This record gives sequence, structure tokens and C-alpha cells, in this order.
Amino acid sequence: MDVFHHAWCTDNCDFYETSAINSSGLTSEQYLTEEQRLVLFTLLSDMRLLEAVNHVIHSPVFMGTQLFFDPFNTKQANYWHRDPQYHLTVEEQKLALTGPEVLHVRIPLTADPGVEVIPGSHINWDTDEELQVRLEQNGHKHSESLSNGVPIPLMVGGVLLFSANMIHRGLYGNNRLALDILYCERVPQLTELIQLKHQPSAQMLPDLDKNVFL
Repeated sequence: MDVFHHAWCTDNCDFYETSAINSSGLTSEQYLTEEQRLVLFTLLSDMRLLEAVNHVIHSPVFMGTQLFFDPFNTKQANYWHRDPQYHLTVEEQKLALTGPEVLHVRIPLTADPGVEVIPGSHINWDTDEELQVRLEQNGHKHSESLSNGVPIPLMVGGVLLFSANMIHRGLYGNNRLALDILYCERVPQLTELIQLKHQPSAQMLPDLDKNVFL
């Protein structure tokens, strides 16, 4: 992860030093060797991991990866959000709670403050307080505390699964570094978003569980 992170920060220096909190596309060929990519693909297709994912998604498909880190600016505030809010209207966000599902699997590479979530929000719509803070309505800021927030600290060796629909925010500190693997249901509206450059090559597939890839 360090190889990818340092290369990405160098190529995206301005973004990193102004606002970035995560990078993506670790499994592409841009920064990692074929051997390093195969290590990642082996991890994300490991049956022990997929058994946990299968409790939420039947026949999951690997969607992509993200690497989360602390912002360069130590005063930069974190923020509440649902992942779909960046490409869906409010009404579409409500409908997204009925599926199909996208799941984050977060693997901490350092002990860090973790993630704060609103329990049940992956199937329940926002309260007035949550909506106004999340969408910064009526003078509210998305970095404000929410009364129903539950922090989940992360330790090396642990794994956290949570829905992309869930209201959540990352908690910064302790020089955090966490790998997120995203899986989704095998439905066209989600699989059409998957970039093939993030999938394993044909030469890699014999060594992997093929069922989790396109």
C-alpha cells in the first residue's frame, strides 16, 4: 500500500495537499506491478472475506478499491454523507435504500479512530436533523455532530463491513491508512459502472476465485 500511496500523492500533490482524504483504483496497472496487483486480487477474492460479504450480498462482484488517509491539512473537517448522494437526487437516494446493494469492506492498515455511522440508516431515511446536516441545509454544516452517531474504532487485524447507503463519516487521526474493497450485487445498473482496468488479467484468473470478477 505504501508504494501506491506515495506514488499517488506525488502525482496528485495539489489535490492531496488541499482536500484529498482517499485515492482509488489500486488494482489498476498505473502504480503497481503485476505481482503486487495479484496480491491484492488474492486478498479480495479470499473465501474467508467473501463468506462475510455473502451474508449481505449474494454472489457479490468486485467493484473497486479505495485507500483512506488523513488529510494533509490537520484542520480539515470530516463530513457526514451517503455515497449515492454524489450522483443521485434526494428522491433517488431514498429509492436506493431498497437496493441493489454496494458494500464497503474496510481493512485498517493502522489503528485509527475509524468510522462513525448512523445505525440502521442503510434501510431508514434521514431524520430531519440528519438530512439538514448531511446536505448542509438551513445553515448546518456536514461536519456537525449527530445525536445518533456511533463511532467504530478500527484496529489492525479487524475488518468493518458497511453499506454505501449508510450515513457515515471517516474519523481522522493517528496517521490512518485503511483499504476499502467495494463489492456490489450482480445487476447491470451497478456492474456497468465497473472499469475493466481494475479487474484481473486473464493470466491471473487461474489463481483466483473467478466468481467475484466480471
